[in-house]
Amino acid sequence: MKYAPLNLGRWIIWGATALLFVVAPLAFKGGFALTMLTQMGTLIIFALSYNMLLGQGGMLSFGHAVYSGLGAYVAVHTLNLMGKGAFHLPVVLLPLVGGVAGLAFGVLFGYVTTRRAGTTFALISLGIGELVFACVLMFPGFFGGEAGVSTNRVVGKPFLGLTFGPALQVYYLVAVWCFLSMAAMFALTQTPLGRMANAVRDNPERAEFVGYNTQHVRFLQLVLSSFFAGVSGALSCINFEIVSAENVSAIRSGGVLLATYIGGVPFFFGPVVGAIVFVFFIVALSGFTKAWLLYLGLFFVLMVLYAPGGIASLILMQFPVIRAGRWRELFVPYALTALAALVALAGLIVLVEMVYRLSEPGVSTVLMVFGLPFDAASAPPWFLFAAVLGAGLAALRVAARRVRERWGTIQADLQAKA
Repeated sequence: MKYAPLNLGRWIIWGATALLFVVAPLAFKGGFALTMLTQMGTLIIFALSYNMLLGQGGMLSFGHAVYSGLGAYVAVHTLNLMGKGAFHLPVVLLPLVGGVAGLAFGVLFGYVTTRRAGTTFALISLGIGELVFACVLMFPGFFGGEAGVSTNRVVGKPFLGLTFGPALQVYYLVAVWCFLSMAAMFALTQTPLGRMANAVRDNPERAEFVGYNTQHVRFLQLVLSSFFAGVSGALSCINFEIVSAENVSAIRSGGVLLATYIGGVPFFFGPVVGAIVFVFFIVALSGFTKAWLLYLGLFFVLMVLYAPGGIASLILMQFPVIRAGRWRELFVPYALTALAALVALAGLIVLVEMVYRLSEPGVSTVLMVFGLPFDAASAPPWFLFAAVLGAGLAALRVAARRVRERWGTIQADLQAKA
């Protein structure tokens, strides 16, 4: 669907994305769904900004939360000054304040961190992150110590009738900034700087040979990434109305790394998918089980082992088969694989939940899983669901073999036709 001078397919995708931001709160009504969608929007910006470093520039950072968190701190103090009447600024422009703050700190720290690449860059970014986290506890006057800095987002005169008090208005604010940030970051990938960042990632020696300063390219990429990270931090400040040490912690830096990798580092839309899945784990799943971190860890390990390209790679690898009209041949193997995976997952979930229930002293050992009661202190459920898990894994192995065989046949046919 590419017709010069218009790429019709790209316009359809961006239009569908914009429409999705508009209709999402209408499709998922309720305060909980709205809260989850708002957090997805902020994390999408944060994950895409991180992928500007890792996916496009080849820079593995362990301290990217520094730029998001410091942008949030500047935004929260700006919001408090607005509340005191020091100056007037529409709340809708507050993300720009966070972005400029993130950009400024990106210039400051990026000059140091980007002087080296590879493992050295990762370790320096980790050191910068720990340094800033220590400063949060050392200077409570600005950072608020462990309690953080709270604020009130309803300040000043309403902007076009919007006070941003209701959660729905905050969601649409986040959605607009998320869409604009996505479009801007995608546009940056098409610029000479974006192309050179890819070149520095793939072959820095050749990039230097043709006359480019690789340190300069890495520095510019980090500064621009820090701007969007600051935008994400300011939106998080507006949403939660508090900024604390957690915003600049290594846990947050590790979280955005997990989200980006799960979605797919090599692809632009990969971090978008990863952010959605990651928020589902930490918001939705954590409300149902205390073992959500275990499930997230297992999911991440499985992605690393069997889909290192992330969820995006699993989606994109289906397109050639669909274009060739061979998708029907994979329908039955996929269905059998999904069924076997669900059986194994059911057995695993019950076993994990029984382990967690027995580890809680003074709590009844009877638990409800899938609407059925099980006594974790009795032996039959353990034997039953261990057998379910084993049968599911055995069936999954057979089904996965059929998928690989069918994929091999289809790929060989497509290569022969090519």
